[in-house]
Amino acid sequence: MSEDQKKQLEQQLWNIANTLRGKMNADEFRDYILGFIFYKYLSEKMRMYANDILKPDGILFTDIKENTENGQEYIEAIKEEAVEKLGYFLKPTELFSQIAKRGNSDIEGISNFILEDLQKILTNIQLSTMGTESEEDFDNLFEDMDLNSTKLGKSPEARNEIIAKVLSHLDKIDFKLENTEIDVLGDAYEYLIGQFASGAGKKAGEFYTPQEVSKVLAKLVTTGKTKLKSVYDPTCGSGSLLLRVAKEVESVTNFYGQELNRTTYNLARMNMILHDIHYRKFDIKQEDTLEHPQHIDERFEAIVANPPFSAHWSANPLFTSDDRFSQYGKLAPKSKADFAFVQHMIHHLAENGTMALVLPHGALFRSGAEQHIRKYLIEDRNYLDAVIGLPANLFYGTPIPTSILVFKKCRENPDDVLFIDSSQHFERGTQNILLAEHIEKIVDTYKERVVVDKYSYLAPLSEIHENEYNLNIPRYVNTFVEEEPVDITEVSKTLKTLETSMQETDKELIALCKELNIDTPF
Repeated sequence: MSEDQKKQLEQQLWNIANTLRGKMNADEFRDYILGFIFYKYLSEKMRMYANDILKPDGILFTDIKENTENGQEYIEAIKEEAVEKLGYFLKPTELFSQIAKRGNSDIEGISNFILEDLQKILTNIQLSTMGTESEEDFDNLFEDMDLNSTKLGKSPEARNEIIAKVLSHLDKIDFKLENTEIDVLGDAYEYLIGQFASGAGKKAGEFYTPQEVSKVLAKLVTTGKTKLKSVYDPTCGSGSLLLRVAKEVESVTNFYGQELNRTTYNLARMNMILHDIHYRKFDIKQEDTLEHPQHIDERFEAIVANPPFSAHWSANPLFTSDDRFSQYGKLAPKSKADFAFVQHMIHHLAENGTMALVLPHGALFRSGAEQHIRKYLIEDRNYLDAVIGLPANLFYGTPIPTSILVFKKCRENPDDVLFIDSSQHFERGTQNILLAEHIEKIVDTYKERVVVDKYSYLAPLSEIHENEYNLNIPRYVNTFVEEEPVDITEVSKTLKTLETSMQETDKELIALCKELNIDTPF
């Protein structure tokens, strides 16, 4: 598929999404359209898998007569294998294409009212996983899709009409799932999530990291690696950052994440499955990461995160005996959880791992407990590998400039910390963006650990100590540009020339006024 065809698909999906917009806000109609796309994906995977099983019998999945004894035998046999392989099951009559056709049918005697059946099908997908390994991964996945919501229409008939219309449009789109070499649908899904984020304002930060920032984080934690045993995001949002890491290496064995918001947690699980990540390969939990960590005994080879900036947390004194925080002697402030996330991630980092997270600039230089934690991480542990300044206005919902901190437990360069100031390297817009060359410059500078004038600097640990563990980037990277010296003699000559010219102009103006018999202006 060409780039133009890919963009065409993305635009088609976005146009269909806008069919649902009505009076709903961005995050509300997002849940419906992404849910319907996900349902279509599950249906297509089910149909392909069942047809493959039925090849020796010379029939198609949709040919099975469900109400016959023979049909029931087929259904039960396919269901057992599908739940094991795919993690779920759909009957032939429950497939997306069948419901879409019914909803838009004008054949006499056949009702095109599909709302009740569609709601049952979405519930049945979850029920098909009950008591199996995939139960947790499909539990309440469609709970945000209330087909009886008056936001879809005042009457059941109105709601049925709009949903049938959306299903019909989606049914005409080929997701090209047969071609396993390209991830057309996955890319389109990511595009839609990004579009919804741009329209969701401040709330977008809860579920989406701008793609360019995700690329930087992913490239940093995969430096020097072609395969990863595990990748973890403690504030995983829609899961896009985890999936971005996977694009930078040949393979990732397991994906782990935790997300507080229930709706976003559902979105993350859908995103994993839709990107063809097998249900046994991902473990996404829904809980407060700092207060109730769900993977406490796990250690991960790559960790990435874009935690909520300066969030509040309990800072409960009981945490001073928690393995994640106990060795530091101090907890992060109650009103600013930035370093609580750092401590949590350090706890989960494998000895051979790399972690990179986005933090607000204040976390680099604030005093008190945060300074104490920075000192411990640098002086006692020597885990900090790099500090990277990003441009302002990159993130949805906040214009503030941000930074990326990179940590390693076994550093190849233990005598210094790399500082990069890329704050002036971006393309300006309503939402500033990093272009490919900006990303490449950050990553190449990190990999090569080179000093670039007014861009990067290798700070010896002794210098950071002298600065009392203040990591404010301008302390290390001098971006001051001297102005060219002014030649006073030349300026004086220019002023004299201007004075003479003005006098000549005045004479001409006086002569003209006399000729016109009018008063001169002076």
